[in-house]
Amino acid sequence: MDIVWVALASTLAGFIDAIVGGGGLIMVPSLFAAFPNSAPAALFGLNKSVSVWGTSMAAWQYQRRVAVAWTAWLPAALAGFAFAFLGAWAVTQIPADFLRRALPLILLGVLVYTVVKKDLGQQHQPRFSGRRETAVAFLIGATIGFYDGFFGPGTGSFLVFLFVRVLGYDFLRASASAKLINVSTNLAALLLFASQGLVDGSLALPLAACNVLGSFAGSRLALRHGTGFVRWVFIAVVSALILKTGFDAYGA
Repeated sequence: MDIVWVALASTLAGFIDAIVGGGGLIMVPSLFAAFPNSAPAALFGLNKSVSVWGTSMAAWQYQRRVAVAWTAWLPAALAGFAFAFLGAWAVTQIPADFLRRALPLILLGVLVYTVVKKDLGQQHQPRFSGRRETAVAFLIGATIGFYDGFFGPGTGSFLVFLFVRVLGYDFLRASASAKLINVSTNLAALLLFASQGLVDGSLALPLAACNVLGSFAGSRLALRHGTGFVRWVFIAVVSALILKTGFDAYGA
């Protein structure tokens, strides 16, 4: 029965993650509830080994229909990959407690800004081009890649927000671009967990299939309904992240 529950959670996580990120909000608690006796590192490794496939499916779906500045985002994805490794190393050296307590407040600021700025991300009006766009994208990839390796919650939502606010993308293109960096940071984490023997292939394969199915449906829905739909899903996911990270930081 537990595997059925987790399979459904994986499908829903892939669906949400494909639209605007935040699939870990569903997947990680589900894994901990279903396998309470497993080591946390093993469950995080399982989550990454599942989500990397769903994120890859979403990235593939988006790039077929949405124009992506590959000259900017390939270097950004490489930066995300490298700095995710660096962040994973840093968390073994520096406690992340300060970030755990600050995160709900940072997310609240993102939410308030997005709600107040009703035209934010409605139009695709890039602020940079050429080398400047590549440089800014690289910095975003490096910063959020490090964050994903160091701590992680809300990575996809932060990427979308920064692409909208800093680069002037609409929400649909921001989500499409975020998937490229998400694939690279998930892959970096997966390789790290796999090198430590923390990936259970017997569970990862069926859950990955469910995640890909959900991702396929979510990306198709986002492409069909456009940037306004993605914006509202973004607001809903960030609101849920605030509640979850706030409870984790202060509820206990």
